[in-house]
Amino acid sequence: MRQIDLHQLADDARFNRFHGLVLFWCALIIVFDGYDLSVVGIALPSIMKKMGVDATNAGFMVSSALFGMMFGAIFMGTIADRIGRRWAIAICVGLFSVFTACAGLATDPVTFSAMRFIAGLGIGGVMPNVVAQMTEYSPKKIRATLVTLMFSGYAVGGMIAAILGKGLIESYGWQSVFFAAGLPLILIPLILKSVPESMPFLLAKGRTEELKKIASRLDPGYTPQATDRFVVPAKDRADSAPIKHLFYDGRGFSTVMFWIAFFMCLFMVFALSSWLTKLMASAGYSLGSALTFVLVLNAGAMVGAIAGGWLADRFHIKYVLAGMYALAAVSLTLLGYRMPTPVLFILIGLAGASTIGTQIVANAYTGQYYPMAVRATGLGWALGVGRSGAILAPILIGVLVGMNLPLHQNFIAIAIPAVIGMVAVLLIQHDRSASALRADAGPVLNKVAAGVSGTPGG
Repeated sequence: MRQIDLHQLADDARFNRFHGLVLFWCALIIVFDGYDLSVVGIALPSIMKKMGVDATNAGFMVSSALFGMMFGAIFMGTIADRIGRRWAIAICVGLFSVFTACAGLATDPVTFSAMRFIAGLGIGGVMPNVVAQMTEYSPKKIRATLVTLMFSGYAVGGMIAAILGKGLIESYGWQSVFFAAGLPLILIPLILKSVPESMPFLLAKGRTEELKKIASRLDPGYTPQATDRFVVPAKDRADSAPIKHLFYDGRGFSTVMFWIAFFMCLFMVFALSSWLTKLMASAGYSLGSALTFVLVLNAGAMVGAIAGGWLADRFHIKYVLAGMYALAAVSLTLLGYRMPTPVLFILIGLAGASTIGTQIVANAYTGQYYPMAVRATGLGWALGVGRSGAILAPILIGVLVGMNLPLHQNFIAIAIPAVIGMVAVLLIQHDRSASALRADAGPVLNKVAAGVSGTPGG
């Protein structure tokens, strides 16, 4: 009888077609998610004009989706460890596709906000699940690169929203960009068919045959045998109370630091995504030029995410992430001052790399920090708590915009959280992460994989 350590199998696998399939689906889902998230910021000036709302009320309208995202990240991240990630992802795609499209039918701020709140449940819920999925199936040597590459789809979605917004809003009105968000519905059957289920979930449910198929796809050299039994380290086994594991093995302090770091980063991300267009328009740029800034912001985010992931696989991810927060503080502060347009484009690109890109690398770090069985829960709670920063940002910056303050004061308000986030990341106790604890337990795990000791799981 052979005992197969699933975690070791995933860590040691070489990138192949199966990994490419997981990357494709996770990235595509994040593209849709990024579009749905960005579309309000793109259409906000037109919505404000059409519905006759001021900047403060517009901030509350934007935050309705973010409030939904807070609940969605916590609830769907936790429930996925119980019903399986595949179904959780499909439910989330259905929620944000249907209700973002429905928001296009709204004629008043209250109805619009209600539709966006429900859509937010799906937008927020899908993120921890696809990050956990990609982290679980990625080879260890390129894990951060693959996760950040996948999550750069968020920036692609934002760019698509900006490109479509420039044409559709002028020709068909702001509603058109919301109706386009309903298209992902047709892909839900394919998602359920093509996206693999979480391995600890299958192990907990005793679905050994499915595990054998996944194992043979992870490692084409593995040939399933009838007597094969699968194991994972004790800390990676799914159980009925995943939340408590966020505070086990000395992870409690670092869990709180992740929450603070996420709060600060998501404050910056949603301050920019909600108000960059309006701030640039108020600074004298045309709507078309302001939307071009959104394109540059998201292009920078994509470069920052991929570069950050590449660096994180070669250097210590914690210090790479802290450096990205520092870059955000500098670039955002400088954005508030008048300068030549080419320099302004460079700064906006750096701001995208160090805010949206930083959040993507933070997602990757969190996914690596927690054990496999509670990755979605750990990331879901970090994103959920962090969403309070995302909720506060559009409201607070909306109030500042309404006060007609100088441009640089608005950007300083967005930059201050970067410094706090950097400190929180530096205080994370990396030696308590799942990867560090696995390294300490390496000899024991090797014995388990060899069938010398351990508890069979399926």
